[in-house]
Amino acid sequence: MDFTDMLRAAERQNRSMLCVGLDPEPARFPAHWRDDPRRIYDFCAAIVDATADLAMAFKPQIAYFAAHRAEDQLERLMAHMRVAAPQVPIILDAKRGDIGSTAEQYAKEAFERYGADAVTLSPFMGFDSVQPYLQYPGKGVFLLCRTSNPGGDDFQSQRLAGVDGQPLLYEHIARLAQGPWNLNGQMGLVVGATYPAEIARVRELAPTLPLLIPGVGAQGGDARATVQAGWRGQAGQTTGPVAVNSSRAILYASAGDDFAEAARRVALQTRDALHAGR
Repeated sequence: MDFTDMLRAAERQNRSMLCVGLDPEPARFPAHWRDDPRRIYDFCAAIVDATADLAMAFKPQIAYFAAHRAEDQLERLMAHMRVAAPQVPIILDAKRGDIGSTAEQYAKEAFERYGADAVTLSPFMGFDSVQPYLQYPGKGVFLLCRTSNPGGDDFQSQRLAGVDGQPLLYEHIARLAQGPWNLNGQMGLVVGATYPAEIARVRELAPTLPLLIPGVGAQGGDARATVQAGWRGQAGQTTGPVAVNSSRAILYASAGDDFAEAARRVALQTRDALHAGR
């Protein structure tokens, strides 16, 4: 299956729109592992095992591994997810945005070294920064569109005077992703849960694209409002898959030895809240 098919299948099988973000911070690990970056794999693998039947996707954030020289642990984790949760697609959160041969190397890193099913990208250098990733059949790319951070207004909400209709920048990105940039039919968009009105606008402009929506949980996004703004379906089947990410609220639900069990409880609550929002 290609990436979008995997998302739809995981949504059906796990009755889920929950994306579990894997952002390991050793300083927040349980006491017996705290401040030990050698335990990044162990911590994340335990979270994966506890939530494998609840997640629509997993999203490891590469910076949390690279900062601790733990890229080898990320490779091990990717392999573990393939065994423990083969039905759940993996989105590598890298937000790459370079061009040319450098972009080709980043694409190789994401899809060949780590074996991700999709990757997040910054589109602000134009289509040149996206095209190398589209050379991998069946792989997905998520373009930053309307992000959850307040500083996103600095650019994303500005009008483009030289474009027909003078759309806001994020609207223009959504139109490009739905249309001429989507050469392999595998493009998606990142839209923050803290802006439900913008989610609805993006869905209007890009009715069939997968949406990756961070910001539910620790960042304060409302699960019900997020789903109602972004999910569309017919006869119970999604037309544009929605993967709503929660990271810290799940990962650090407990600082004790029961961290994996606590993560499962929060993931289950979040999954059910998202599903109820449909």
